Amino acid sequence: MKILSTQEREILLNSIRDIPDFPKEGIVFKDITTLLNNAEAFKTLMNHLTERYTEYNLDYVAGIDARGFIFGAVLADRLNIGFVPVRKKGKLPYTTVAEKYALEYGFDELEIHIDAFPKEGAKVLVIDDLIATGGTAKATVSLINKVGANCVECCFVAELAFLNGKDGIESDVYSVLKF
Repeated sequence: MKILSTQEREILLNSIRDIPDFPKEGIVFKDITTLLNNAEAFKTLMNHLTERYTEYNLDYVAGIDARGFIFGAVLADRLNIGFVPVRKKGKLPYTTVAEKYALEYGFDELEIHIDAFPKEGAKVLVIDDLIATGGTAKATVSLINKVGANCVECCFVAELAFLNGKDGIESDVYSVLKF
């Protein structure tokens, strides 16, 4: 299984900007927009993910709204498989299945098309930019199971490990970078 080299890790770490006190005081926000606009860093990340997942024999990549769409669509293209968007409530035009998840103050909801994975027992990789508390990832895995597919792994560009967000996710979890 492919792991990052020290040089690759440095390229990625140096491309992520810290924004203190965003979205509220005391939070250090990991801004990946600077990774996205850095051609070397983005290519390094996508090459790493492509090498890692080539042997998984996946059928689909499911990207979580919205930054998971960026990484997921590119990875699906590179793996020559389908991409499925997991959207916030009310954004998908066809019949959907929904899953609520807890936020710090309240709830939110994700949806997926009921026919998102036409292949029976499809092997799916979930991808997003960051895992913090894990609510969206848990909801996404639940949605994939509800529509009859199999989540093989959840992949995150970055993990805020001190929040233990991967605990309770009913899938293997891979984080490229851990903070």
